[in-house]
Amino acid sequence: MNQWSLRMRILTFCVAVILAIAYFSLTPVSVDNNAVISNDDDAIARGAYLVNAGGCVSCHLAVEDDGSTNPAILSGGHALVTDFGTFYAPNITPDVDTGIGDWRAQDFLRALKHGRSPEGSFYFPAFPYRSYAGLNDEDVLDIGAYLLSLNPVNNAVPEHETPWWLSRFALVGWNLLADLTGGREPELMTAQEESLLMQRGAYLARNLGHCGECHTPRNGLGISQLAREFAGAQIGEDTIEAIDSEALEEWDRNSFDLFLLLGMKPDADFVGGDMSDVIEHNTSRLTDADRLALAAFFTR
Repeated sequence: MNQWSLRMRILTFCVAVILAIAYFSLTPVSVDNNAVISNDDDAIARGAYLVNAGGCVSCHLAVEDDGSTNPAILSGGHALVTDFGTFYAPNITPDVDTGIGDWRAQDFLRALKHGRSPEGSFYFPAFPYRSYAGLNDEDVLDIGAYLLSLNPVNNAVPEHETPWWLSRFALVGWNLLADLTGGREPELMTAQEESLLMQRGAYLARNLGHCGECHTPRNGLGISQLAREFAGAQIGEDTIEAIDSEALEEWDRNSFDLFLLLGMKPDADFVGGDMSDVIEHNTSRLTDADRLALAAFFTR
């Protein structure tokens, strides 16, 4: 291959990459334009449940001036320290200036399922939109109904602290790489009579509860390796335990159900750290049926 031919191939590749980035940056995400946020009490109640089940409180809880947290208010400020910088959970109360008070149904769908802001920019994957992508539209809209029913709180959270090379524009390529290299979750292989229970458990674990965002290992680019789903991970200086079938070999449904409710392990020890907050604010508030579905999924 002569030098001119090599340069042309490199140039062609670079142009293709630039065009791909431009296409995914400028092309608006397609969502249901007829979707609306309900102010019906039932929708708001369902949304409240989904917010608890989805772990929203654990990140978006208010951070007071003295550093204490208030899980009753979702005005944000909680810091997530990672290998790629420090990310601050945003204000998700319906304050127009600093929160989501002017969001429409389409904004919730684009944000939760596609990781895009109302202006079209990309959210950093500290926001688990790649897990939320599997949510159904009805659940997303009910979440929106609940959040917009809250009392607005004016609270401007700090800007994310990221290295110079990590920009929102770079997330176009990151998402493409994640699609190509992240792999797929193992398929459910269950008896027919348990299929619906397992599907509900998978939905709660993989999508709404986004357990893999912490418990699934990532490669050097921060892309979840789904072939090793729930095999444990490292987030900053924190080592996150594995919750795959091998790690839970000694667990049964009853013990896992009790763990989700009280945080107690089969050896009668209680979980600590961030997981204790997840138990308190999220899994302990699940219905018996949803806890059973999660227990069935993880101890299958």
